[in-house]
Amino acid sequence: MKTPDSRFYCPVIQCGTVTLDENESAHAVRVCRAAQGDSLELCDGQGHFAVGTIMEADPKACQVKISNVETPQPSKPLLNLAIACLKDDALEEVVFHAAQTEIASITFLRTDYSQEPKNSDLHKLVRRSELKSLVSLKQSKKPWLTEICGPVEFKEWLKGYRGDLILCDVDGEKTAPTEITAKLTSGSAGKEKCDITPITLLVGPEGGFSPDEIRMTQEFTGGKSYALNLGNTRLRARTAAIVALGKLL
Repeated sequence: MKTPDSRFYCPVIQCGTVTLDENESAHAVRVCRAAQGDSLELCDGQGHFAVGTIMEADPKACQVKISNVETPQPSKPLLNLAIACLKDDALEEVVFHAAQTEIASITFLRTDYSQEPKNSDLHKLVRRSELKSLVSLKQSKKPWLTEICGPVEFKEWLKGYRGDLILCDVDGEKTAPTEITAKLTSGSAGKEKCDITPITLLVGPEGGFSPDEIRMTQEFTGGKSYALNLGNTRLRARTAAIVALGKLL
């Protein structure tokens, strides 16, 4: 038996025979040339993995038999990213890179200074971003799929949000708050051992958040609010998101 050097997405992983969707089936059978009797590594994006045996190598509906399901990391990540809508394909680029890290979600925000993509159809943008997140899940071999949310008005999102905030801002601290990094580190050991309050990293558009939006984060009462400085150079928004994640993960 051989095992293709790739993971395959299966939304429901359970012991018994499962059928992969057409995209995953074609990837396994046509691209990776997997055949009956070969093994496939499966993931569901909800913290579960399995190694299954191909029972029927159908490129449209590949059937895989699972005898054991693994749950190596049951805790969903605490860290989230919320970023302003950007022009062109910048948001998709952010998703492609950020979703390879262990973050729970990426939310697209409509802010005072945000720029919608040219000729935008944000439903299509969200769908393309979801597909990129799925590719990143399989490529990075992480346990949890990064959820794509929005777009939503920043002020409305903030009203309903409960958790800690980290605002990327030139006037912020040079290093990440120790209580945040400690929470993220302990979170990997299991929810029962740590504070499960979510943490959201806020990245503004080109030009940053408006003074009113910054004031709202400073006055936020649904959790603790911090400001994080990303260095001495001015960064594009798409770059800022990745640099900020690197300071926390």
